[in-house]
Amino acid sequence: MTSPRDTAPPVAEDLGLVDALAQLSFLVQNALAELAGEHDLSVTQTRLLGILRDREPTMNELGRHLGLDKSSITGLVDRAQRRGLVTRTPSTVDRRSFQVSITDTGRQLVEQVAAQFAERIERCVEPLPGADRKRLSRMATRIVTADALDRGIDLRTDPR
Repeated sequence: MTSPRDTAPPVAEDLGLVDALAQLSFLVQNALAELAGEHDLSVTQTRLLGILRDREPTMNELGRHLGLDKSSITGLVDRAQRRGLVTRTPSTVDRRSFQVSITDTGRQLVEQVAAQFAERIERCVEPLPGADRKRLSRMATRIVTADALDRGIDLRTDPR
């Protein structure tokens, strides 16, 4: 018995840049939302943990990363802290601000979700030849990096 993945999908007419990217975004967001729900997380909580996996930002920096205002970030971090996923400590640079870091429990959870997410995305791009996957990765990186630069976000991970 063959599965749908055993045969190449039919080549569709080009959807156009906007529609193709929108549909791809929906596919990725749906996969993330499904996995987040399986772990009793929202998509935003999952994104929070993903950010904290690589850095220890201040609350303001988290707001920039997530595109959320101060009160939304406070509520988000409060809920994650009650679950034991993050901690909040006074900043050593500015005593008026707090830095947020991931706990061991939060790290285990985000690594599990990240591994499952990677598997799903890999399945999505299976029909593409390796060279196309690399090209897609490079193009997506350029788009995301340019957007982060415009928003004052450093995507590089903190050296630890």
